[in-house]
Amino acid sequence: MIGEPLKAHLRDKGHTLHTLVRREPTNPSEHRWYPEKGVIESGIIDHVDAVVNLSGASIGKLPWTRKHKDLILSSRVQATHTIAAAIAASATPPAVLIQGSAVGFYGDRAEEDLTEDSAAGEGFLAGVVSAWEEAAAPAAGSQTRIVYARTGLVVGRGGAMAPLMLQTSLGVAGPVGSGTQWWPWVSLLDEVRALAYLIENPQAKGPYNLVGPTPARANDLARALAKRMKRPFWLGLPAFVIRAVMGEGGVSLLLTSQNIRSQKLQTEGFSFEDTTVDDALARMVNS
Repeated sequence: MIGEPLKAHLRDKGHTLHTLVRREPTNPSEHRWYPEKGVIESGIIDHVDAVVNLSGASIGKLPWTRKHKDLILSSRVQATHTIAAAIAASATPPAVLIQGSAVGFYGDRAEEDLTEDSAAGEGFLAGVVSAWEEAAAPAAGSQTRIVYARTGLVVGRGGAMAPLMLQTSLGVAGPVGSGTQWWPWVSLLDEVRALAYLIENPQAKGPYNLVGPTPARANDLARALAKRMKRPFWLGLPAFVIRAVMGEGGVSLLLTSQNIRSQKLQTEGFSFEDTTVDDALARMVNS
């Protein structure tokens, strides 16, 4: 969902792109890797200026089984270990590693104001994200800066928005749980633009919250989506249904409250194209 638009955006800006694939390469820009074995073929890491690692099994496959929870963790840690080790071993390491991360780092924090300076939270996703970020540590060096892109709910076609759009199209949109929980969102366009900014800004380092500048509650997003799709907003998903049908994953993804600010991006003057969740939804629905 994010990788392909990011590649297109970077090409438009004049960059040359190479992609790690888990199959036979079909052209010279593809390079095979085996993250579970710690292997990247062709030594491509020695010849690039930046690496972007967004690899990881979907957290949207619900309910979470024990096997899938293990995969959510291992897929992220193994891929990151492999990339970080290749960077650490490189004679000519890249200038930057943009390390995929997520707002799950903060856990369920109710009404607390959260910035990049806030401590890690509790729960399964908080533990996964902490381990994910820690796996990148070997890449840190005098020549390679690491940026942790803690991404929120990406408002674009696909991903976590797909079930919300389906529910809305069926005419059964409404409050998700109480609807008062904070949902940290970012438009797909601004997610991609922010990642490009972090690649190109030599001062960017450490964690960055990739969330929109205007916080929104679940009801704000769900109601605005229904309005944009010209569908009713009335039924929704009660919390007891989410717990019964979707289990721990549903609670973590839908009922958790995180009032997160993109403090570093805004302080550094990054300009968002979509400043409200309604802006982001309008772009998505009209795309």
